[in-house]
Amino acid sequence: MTTPLALRARAESEAARLPPLLARAEQLAGTVLLGEHGRRRAGLGDDFWQYRPAQPGDPAHRIDWRRSGRGDQQFVREREWQIAQSVMLWVDRAASMRFSSDKGLPEKGDRARLLALALSVMLIRGGERVGLTGASLPPRRGNAQLERLAAIFMDDDASDYGEPEARGMIPHARAVFISDFMGDVAPVHAALTKAADRGVRGLLIQVLDPSEEAFPFQGRTVFESVGGTLSHETLKAGDLRDRYLQRLAARKDELAQLCRATGWQYHCHHTGDSAQAALLWAWRAMDQGAVR
Repeated sequence: MTTPLALRARAESEAARLPPLLARAEQLAGTVLLGEHGRRRAGLGDDFWQYRPAQPGDPAHRIDWRRSGRGDQQFVREREWQIAQSVMLWVDRAASMRFSSDKGLPEKGDRARLLALALSVMLIRGGERVGLTGASLPPRRGNAQLERLAAIFMDDDASDYGEPEARGMIPHARAVFISDFMGDVAPVHAALTKAADRGVRGLLIQVLDPSEEAFPFQGRTVFESVGGTLSHETLKAGDLRDRYLQRLAARKDELAQLCRATGWQYHCHHTGDSAQAALLWAWRAMDQGAVR
């Protein structure tokens, strides 16, 4: 049982990590924004789109009192441009993302959090609303939303591999999924298909450690999942290399084809490469007509 003292110590430790993450994200976003122009929103209109339940932080003047008067719940009248300005994030926080093959490399999860938060900084500065898929954090603007995102990103998931959360997708919004996508691919298919059915387009960013591409293992090797639930021992790790690389290439190709079929864009990023380059790709991809 966790004691109150231990819980407080953990909370203080997590809180101490929060400002550095936000500062790194702000700095990374700034390096990309220096050379980029504001976001283009050609073709976005002010036509009525739908009613949605009012959320904390919605100003009173946004509430449609005539629609709200029909029941006990308050509703906001959303216009098409407001829907288009909503970006939904899913960032994998499972155990597999806590892997790094070298002390000089960031964990995959650290890079994923940094990219997601830096992109959120840029989007919110551009006047867009950012939130999480599911029901935990609806899209909002402002620095307080960035702090909420950072706090949630710091909370790890105990499962070995993450599964994309596709609930709470706002029709015709945009989305960004960031993971190593090394687990069961079926939930990824289901999430992107569901998103496409709701008119949601977005980016799928696969984050891998360089060793996961090179497979530099020889001789007797014990492979274990970061969560500790999976283990495989072999005396000839080198014999597995070709089969492993073939399966990895097949997985990447499957993800790319899935994105093409659903109107998304796929990008593979390695933690040994520049985070700025990955963020720049994501920023420009969000700004292109392929994400509508």
